[in-house]
Amino acid sequence: MSNSLQMMRISHISPPADLPRAFKLDKGRRISLGEVIPKISSCLVTDPQQGSTSARPVTRESKEVMETERNVLVGTYARAPVVIKSGKGCKLYDVDGKEYLDMTAGIAVNSLGHGDPDWVNAVVEQASTLTHVSNVYYSIPQVTLAKRLVECSFADRIFFTNSGTEANEAAIKFARKFQRFLHADKKLPATEFIAFTNSFHGRTMGALALTSKKQYRSPFEPVMPGVVFVEYGNSEEAIKAIQPGKTAAVFVEPIQGEGGIYSAAKDFLQALRTACDNAGALLVYDEVQCGLGRTGHLWAHEAFDVAPDMMTLAKPLAGGLPIGVVLTTERVAAAIGSGDHGSTFAGGPLVCHAALAVLDKIQNPIFLASVTR
Repeated sequence: MSNSLQMMRISHISPPADLPRAFKLDKGRRISLGEVIPKISSCLVTDPQQGSTSARPVTRESKEVMETERNVLVGTYARAPVVIKSGKGCKLYDVDGKEYLDMTAGIAVNSLGHGDPDWVNAVVEQASTLTHVSNVYYSIPQVTLAKRLVECSFADRIFFTNSGTEANEAAIKFARKFQRFLHADKKLPATEFIAFTNSFHGRTMGALALTSKKQYRSPFEPVMPGVVFVEYGNSEEAIKAIQPGKTAAVFVEPIQGEGGIYSAAKDFLQALRTACDNAGALLVYDEVQCGLGRTGHLWAHEAFDVAPDMMTLAKPLAGGLPIGVVLTTERVAAAIGSGDHGSTFAGGPLVCHAALAVLDKIQNPIFLASVTR
């Protein structure tokens, strides 16, 4: 097994009730109950040092692929020198037949591993029936998946996108429209946002503006203005920053995944909930990476019992196919009208049918219990 994909080993994960303790990471990037984690980004690889791996000969076939890639793709990824050809379960195989243990799961995407038979059957079944239809029509898989997500969450309404960053962009727009709808008599309703240190919400201009690390934002500035960053976990600072008539929404990850694993505490999320209610701001949870069963709960925030107004999902929901979701309360959804937002590919029959197969397994209490163990 190559060291390049053997990212980390955790000897024990405590029950979900102990999430703040189990996932707390100190400045040395150590999980309190496990081993040191190498510097691996939880989003897209951009650090050239992350592309390094243990020295091994590169075969002719691999070399040809790598050279072609350098000539035809924009150089945004510092890739490890491994050309992946196939996968099965938790194993990956390169073009030379070498086997790897996949410890990254496509950056938290391949929730059922590679080639899960139920997922494959769902994709094949839907691909032979209906792959894409415009959102000017109804489609059964989309409506069925939306109903399932509403039934198993705090939400009353669903909006589909194609990725996590698109889901966060939609939530930004929904938050601003909500404030304008709620305060129609005001010339300047609340438009600003609160985000937190060590956050990652995506790479499009709005989601990028909510992402704290300067190396992601600085090459593309000016990004969307009006974002205030507060220290993650600092309730007192957050309460001061959330202002009536100024703050449209607060975006927070219940468990952060960028450059480590940092968990919120219940008191912190409750302080955000109370401050948002007092200021008329919306509380938005980004569970793109931490949601959908990764903590032993279906939703990471269930461990804290503090509900949001909106929540964004993506990575693992369709088991490898591109999907994103904004889950929202009826109160917020009432502000969004026909034509306010849309997407050509979002919520297509193929990805929604695949997502239903994934949700069937992840939502199973036996599956979630195995995650906890």
